[in-house]
Amino acid sequence: MNTQPTLAQESTIADWIRIARAEIAPRKLRPLLEAYEFSAAALLKATSGQWSSHAPRMIETEKLRLSQSARDSVDDAMRIIEKQGVSAVPINHPDYPANLREIDDASPVLFVRGTLKADDRFSIAVVGSRRATAYGLSIAERFSRDLAARGLCIVSGGARGIDTFSHRGALKGGGRTVVFLGCGIGTSYPPENRHLFDEVVSSGQGAIVSEYVPGVEPSPWRFPARNRLISGMTMGTFVIESPIDSGAMITASDAASQGRDVFAVPGPIETGRSAGCHRLIQEGAKLVETPDDILKELGFFQMGESLARQPSLPGFNAPPEDLDTDQRLILDRLTLQPQSVDALLAGIDLSAAQVSAVLTILEMRGLTRRLPGNAFVRVL
Repeated sequence: MNTQPTLAQESTIADWIRIARAEIAPRKLRPLLEAYEFSAAALLKATSGQWSSHAPRMIETEKLRLSQSARDSVDDAMRIIEKQGVSAVPINHPDYPANLREIDDASPVLFVRGTLKADDRFSIAVVGSRRATAYGLSIAERFSRDLAARGLCIVSGGARGIDTFSHRGALKGGGRTVVFLGCGIGTSYPPENRHLFDEVVSSGQGAIVSEYVPGVEPSPWRFPARNRLISGMTMGTFVIESPIDSGAMITASDAASQGRDVFAVPGPIETGRSAGCHRLIQEGAKLVETPDDILKELGFFQMGESLARQPSLPGFNAPPEDLDTDQRLILDRLTLQPQSVDALLAGIDLSAAQVSAVLTILEMRGLTRRLPGNAFVRVL
């Protein structure tokens, strides 16, 4: 059964808009998509009774919304899509972010302006207060610039404050950045960031992404709901200058529940502006003082000044000279035959976590390739 479509054509995009507009919880909608082989058109043509048989958790009001949405005009959204060059990327499409696909409540479809790349899975979420001080803004921009320059994609929410300076830092570092909106593409929010969003796209350094239909206005509830996607796309979440009740704390909580790392930078204790960061550190988040603290925790510390931009392997029998002992050991064990982490563990004195960290480094350097089922092969 082939469930990997090409990028959605106009008629298919219209169907994905109708499904997204119904705003059914992803956990409830996923069984329907699987039942209809991720065909938006087939799902919308089915009856309410058929939906119930495949997704018994859907309640009547949700089925009514989906039925109504299937009949509604999507002309307004299509005009935005055509004007801004937006793509619809379903969850089963190869362009859908690999890390995000792993979470339980991943959005069934993302609307994307710009480009998503496979290497964006090597990413860090950078979040914090909208009302940040010069201290917080400086850290956000500097850390994001350095991490992006060394190969990590910077993911944030495009909001005022820490988010904005994180995206700017990534662009200044010549790296990639992804903006997850709390509204639909085509709605400039905050309005002063319209030029920043345009630069992310025009530079070719990233993408503007939303699970909401193009043109949807921002509502307070949409932002915390969106935060799970920011953390879900990344390997970890870095919190800067966050009070206890900040939306960044929601993102950190989402990251922890998704099994991602959480990082936080401490701040002055007098103002309470970093009280959330301090609580996260007390609860086990990694205290960060330099970008290398993040790289080391993610397993990239030994990569030196460049991560994803390292040259690829010049030949199968000629590994780079700067590999350390563990990296060379694992690379030597890899062949063109896919092997799991468990298989690579056999007969060596390394833990599964150590092997996984080494494989991530080798993958980022272009020396190995990850296959479906979390198996690995060596790159020629």
